[in-house]
Amino acid sequence: MTGLTTYTPQQLALRNGQDKPQIWVAYKGFIYDVSESRLWRNGKHYEHWAGQDLTAELGDAPHTEAVFEKFQVVGMLK
Repeated sequence: MTGLTTYTPQQLALRNGQDKPQIWVAYKGFIYDVSESRLWRNGKHYEHWAGQDLTAELGDAPHTEAVFEKFQVVGMLK
């Protein structure tokens, strides 16, 4: 994927569903828009919070990384 905007962790943190209306999460360097997911309402998904890099946390999830295929990539994490 080329031409994607690069965001800092601080910029990602603002897309937590509270500070800005977008609900974004990062995984393996890509930033995904999960705003339309009913499982991410208010920026929280079980014990996970939006606006963060979830790469290290996927091991605790009951699903695989294939779940990210449902969501649009909106950028890269710097």
